[in-house]
Amino acid sequence: MLDDLAFFQQLARAGSLTATARELGLSLSAVSKRLKQLEARLGVTLAARTTRRLTLTAEGERYLTQGGLILEELQTLESALSDTASQGLTGRLRVNATFGFGRRHIAPLLSHFCAEHSAVESWLELTNFPLNLSDHGFDVGIRIGEPPDSRLVAKRILPNRRVLCASPSYMAKMPALNVPSDLAQHSCLVIRENDSDFPLWRFEYRHSSQRQAVKVSGQLASNDGEVITRLALDGHGVMLRSWWDVNEHLASGALRTLLPDWQGVRADFYAVFEHRRHIPTRISAFIDFLQREMAGRVPALPNG
Repeated sequence: MLDDLAFFQQLARAGSLTATARELGLSLSAVSKRLKQLEARLGVTLAARTTRRLTLTAEGERYLTQGGLILEELQTLESALSDTASQGLTGRLRVNATFGFGRRHIAPLLSHFCAEHSAVESWLELTNFPLNLSDHGFDVGIRIGEPPDSRLVAKRILPNRRVLCASPSYMAKMPALNVPSDLAQHSCLVIRENDSDFPLWRFEYRHSSQRQAVKVSGQLASNDGEVITRLALDGHGVMLRSWWDVNEHLASGALRTLLPDWQGVRADFYAVFEHRRHIPTRISAFIDFLQREMAGRVPALPNG
């Protein structure tokens, strides 16, 4: 039964019979036969399928979800026993993070963590947007902001805030900028990650609870944050970027902060994981490691 659960988990994650056959090193007919035998044993249809696509039925969704919990409990038990026996961390650790932050910080920290715990089998997947942990089999996700999903536990690993900034060359020729609404007269470098016609930049006044949201636009845009930062360094306009990403440029003077009394909204980073009765030691140890080591990689936020 446990073999069937593991097989169906992999089948659902792969999304098709063909992909599952490729991952398992089996023939397509063998995978199809295995699924038919499982359905015959259970007496229900778990998925509608073609060779290219798999769509779970309601029974299949239930088998996937509850079966996954059973497998996780078993893995947790075995990991705990192994940890006790060897006094070391073992097992699989799958992590999801976004490209920019993942490359800059999570990848090197995971490298250091695995160097200390060589028996941990790790996998880091970087994506444009955060992925659902349970649907994709991740143990830890790195997110901006606390998740609204009550099934997830969030641990803050880095305080962060958006910073309005520009290069000295742009500031020398820029129109007056006294309040956020003045941004309408500026060339704003925007990140377009969806189909919206304009981005909305949000600010908080340092000396009160006042907030403002400003619609901005500009002639230059990109879907990549590093491109936007490059454009700002080259003097093409104003950008609103995360403190973790621009603090080095601000320290060197290549960029300067604008509107110091108006701060971009908080965008703290959290490590999130699914709530369960027993958290595998490797997961809690990795998150503790991130909280401890991240502080040395990014300077503290100015003004808190």
